[in-house]
Amino acid sequence: MLTPSSYIAGRWIGPSAYAARVENPVTGEPIALAGSEGIDFGVALSWANGTGGPALRATNVHDRARMVKAVALMLKERKEELYALNPLTGATRKDGWIDIEGGIMTALTMASKARREMPDGEIYLDGPVEQLSRAGTFLGRHVAVPMRGVAVQINAFNFPVWGMLEKLAPALLAGMPVIVKPATQTCYLTEAAFRMIVESGILPDGAVQLVVGRTDDLLDRLGPQDAVSFTGSAATALALRSNPRLLAAGTRFIAEQDSLNAAVLGPDAVPGTPEFDLFLNEAAAEMTVKAGQKCTAIRRMIVPEAVVEHVIDGLSERLDRVRIGDPSDPETRMGPLVSMAHKADVTARSAQIASEARRVFRHAGAPCEGAFIAPELYLSDDPDAARAIHETEAFGPVATILPARDLAHAAQLANRGGGSLVSSLFTHDPAVARAYVTEAGAWHGRIYISDRDSAGEATGHGSPLPHMIHGGPGRAGGGEELGGVRGILHYMTRVAVQGSPAILSHVTQEHHAGSAVRECPSHPFRQDFDTLEVGQGIETRFRTVTLDDIEHFAAFTGDMFYAHMDADAAKANPFFPGRVAHGYLILSFAAGLFVDPAPGPVLANTGLNNLRFLKPVSPGDAIRVQLVVKRKTRRTGGYGEIAWAATVTNQHNEPVAEYELLTMVARAG
Repeated sequence: MLTPSSYIAGRWIGPSAYAARVENPVTGEPIALAGSEGIDFGVALSWANGTGGPALRATNVHDRARMVKAVALMLKERKEELYALNPLTGATRKDGWIDIEGGIMTALTMASKARREMPDGEIYLDGPVEQLSRAGTFLGRHVAVPMRGVAVQINAFNFPVWGMLEKLAPALLAGMPVIVKPATQTCYLTEAAFRMIVESGILPDGAVQLVVGRTDDLLDRLGPQDAVSFTGSAATALALRSNPRLLAAGTRFIAEQDSLNAAVLGPDAVPGTPEFDLFLNEAAAEMTVKAGQKCTAIRRMIVPEAVVEHVIDGLSERLDRVRIGDPSDPETRMGPLVSMAHKADVTARSAQIASEARRVFRHAGAPCEGAFIAPELYLSDDPDAARAIHETEAFGPVATILPARDLAHAAQLANRGGGSLVSSLFTHDPAVARAYVTEAGAWHGRIYISDRDSAGEATGHGSPLPHMIHGGPGRAGGGEELGGVRGILHYMTRVAVQGSPAILSHVTQEHHAGSAVRECPSHPFRQDFDTLEVGQGIETRFRTVTLDDIEHFAAFTGDMFYAHMDADAAKANPFFPGRVAHGYLILSFAAGLFVDPAPGPVLANTGLNNLRFLKPVSPGDAIRVQLVVKRKTRRTGGYGEIAWAATVTNQHNEPVAEYELLTMVARAG
């Protein structure tokens, strides 16, 4: 008998005498006792706010990313311990791969994106500088800082590991302590992964806590700096969201709810095309992976009227090949639902769908005992008049085919779901893809478009990826989890900071134009990463650009654009006073002015950002460069990235070009 425990304020609290009994979905035998009584949630919040929050915020984003990466790699090393428990949830090993290794991959990706896309500091810079005054002495910038509360994360039963990690990683990266609340039915698998995290000692005390069982008055204690992130049914989300305390305090609430996701077969995807086969394969997989217990599974299949029978035949043939049985058997492709109670719920909802659609396929091989259920496929003869098929989700291997007159009608039917996490479209016609996104985009959090070109590498209709948002409007809850840095910002507060260039430079740890430039004690390319400071820079000597320079550059590169070579044609152009220097000639001369040629700490030039040519350079003009350390970002491998603000001016001190130069610079020692 498994005895998953809560972890509160550094102490494990085991199941109480009133703990719920969790049953094996295959045999019906008890496998776990789940539920800790007497938890003092005031103590839990105090430990998170007084210990965990300050410890996390004492580190910066990149430090926290290293912690999250270390946690994920540790779990990867111990993944077989999690796979050993996985069949008890009703999941096959393939199902478990999505949950266990998919969760680990999600945490690794989020950590990597935080280090690549967020500053090596405590403050996230959200968008460009806004000049708020004519002379540029008063600026504004949006930044984001960690919320000063606790993230309460309430997860669903179907992904006990992935569901925890996909929420946990963004919150920790933001600098916010977390209280994890797993679903009771599969809490033992969540607890196993959570216990590994605690035992590793990677995270500071108070950063994470676990509640197995009831949350009692936890939500009643939350305030405006806290956040609740929920995954589950729309009914439960509404009950939680309606908590008077959460409403009064304005507590941030993020919901990812059940939805009636739709897959649309494009008008060009007729039988015999790769897209038709892709549709059938995806539809069969989405009905049977995790026994259809996925919030992203396909519930409605919208196909052109002319190919309905072909779809029924092809899909029935694929579903009929699925072997249903004990998930611990390597030959099994679909296991049971998570519990007998859930089986009863899916059966009842299937009956609602059957009230306005006819069943056209039912798998004959599902065991009668346990929580097994046969995949069922329905056909709606009048999807416009139907209501249940657009409102009722049977959270299992159940789907309905809806005939559509044309693409516009298909989009209308997809939108009848009232908001979904994902809609897919199978087409090889770019015009069809654009039309569908235009018509359906407002109702779906993600639109997955599959064709022969992307099929080899595409991850599938039902696979949320950490790079893209996971959520959707309306019925789907309105949340947008993941999405790279967007997911991290759910646990941060955006604030507009206004002040002088010098003030903003110090606050953001990024040099802003108008802030004083401190002269480097020696050439900046002779200094290592750790010695250089934001705001240090040099101003070079002048170099005169001659007509011979322009003609040589044109001959050498082959760039004979008329503005550089034909005086009359150049004068006729409203942008040029006559023949002018090439933009890339200006960049090349600029590099020659500021580069130190000898070997040193600068290892490589890795690119330019935001290049703008501001004023033409004519023969006889002189240019020079101001090069300033704009920001610093530590990287692995004994070096860091320096972003330099480069401004090229002419003899009248007028800017002619500006850009951000990126270099990799060796660290001290």
